[in-house]
Amino acid sequence: MTLVVKSYQVQAYLYDGYWEDIGTIEAFYNANLGITKKPIPDFSFYDRSAPIYTQSRFLPPSKMLDADVTDSVIGEGCVIKNCQIRHSVVGLRSWISEGAIIEDALLMGADYYETDEERSLLSNKGGVPIGIGKDCHVKRAIIDKNARIGANVKIINKDNVQEAARETDGYFIKSGIVTVIKDASIPSGTVI
Repeated sequence: MTLVVKSYQVQAYLYDGYWEDIGTIEAFYNANLGITKKPIPDFSFYDRSAPIYTQSRFLPPSKMLDADVTDSVIGEGCVIKNCQIRHSVVGLRSWISEGAIIEDALLMGADYYETDEERSLLSNKGGVPIGIGKDCHVKRAIIDKNARIGANVKIINKDNVQEAARETDGYFIKSGIVTVIKDASIPSGTVI
């Protein structure tokens, strides 16, 4: 850095707005869940003086059927059925099945939809459709895009592990936060 300062004209700008360094899993997790903080979130998407512009995806609105959602942010195009979601961020095109409990979690969503026929065919062949399966419990976790979480899966870090590299099993743990990697499939009945 000192060579750059000596060789080039360098200027600085004092920025006093919202800024978070998201260079670690824990910082990324906390920054995302910070938008659910009450009474005032760490960052607001609704500030008229600083509008947020995003790419239009032309997705349908999210459908919530008999869901209990508290202190959470839900992205567009989600299908959420008869489940509980508390203090979580649910990304676009997320599918959360009946009986699921999602708490203190960041779900990144999906890049595409699976049709009802595709989901049924996958389930009948013993596969796992994209999204969170029936009767799952996800707590203090990040679920990356296109992840497939089978029925009755518990992603709760039951042994309070702080660090674990289990990428071949579809996840890792950093700072006690379980992260299911992109496109991973977690079989039904798994307990993490």
